[in-house]
Amino acid sequence: MRRVELGEVEYGVAAKDMRGWVEERVAGKAEDRLFLLSHPPVITYGPRTVLEDLPAETAGIPTVAVDRGGFATYHGPGQLVGYLVIDLHQRGPVDIVRWVENGLIDALGSLGFPLVRRDTPKGASSLVGVWTADGRKLCSIGMRIRRGVTSHGFSINVDPDMSVFHTFTSCGLHDVTMVSLAELAAERGTAAPTEAEVRDAVANALGAR
Repeated sequence: MRRVELGEVEYGVAAKDMRGWVEERVAGKAEDRLFLLSHPPVITYGPRTVLEDLPAETAGIPTVAVDRGGFATYHGPGQLVGYLVIDLHQRGPVDIVRWVENGLIDALGSLGFPLVRRDTPKGASSLVGVWTADGRKLCSIGMRIRRGVTSHGFSINVDPDMSVFHTFTSCGLHDVTMVSLAELAAERGTAAPTEAEVRDAVANALGAR
């Protein structure tokens, strides 16, 4: 799987490009790729999101409907976003969401952050992601599979503006507390990892899997 660094990209631009990436993979014109990037502030939401979960217009951050799984989430500076374009035909039967969850757990564990996934009963996709042992959510995952190729992916809160998460209902969970790596590091009195360190750890862990 090839790693592609994109820097900061407007969400709408990335969403348009992603459709092209998928078409290239379906046609066999590109290999499996992991795109690493960030977005200017935006709240995206999947088709199952109820309007009451979205922020009021006064929040000042655009909201965008998307065609991935999952509910509403925030993207912005200080957050690492990863989009996976993978041909599942080449991998045999695989639960791609669990594969991503376990890869991110491996990656962040290598940086000294012990994290877990939560068992997700059927119909409870809001529990998808990577969590602390005490039930706070660090990573969100929302994906789509079309013609056997994945798109969209995950986000990791490295050190974003966490106050934005208080303006809407994240992941469809009214009692969820979102957390960042910077906050977790501060709680234990250590330095937070840099975005570059997180990027390397994620690319290495997913590549190894």
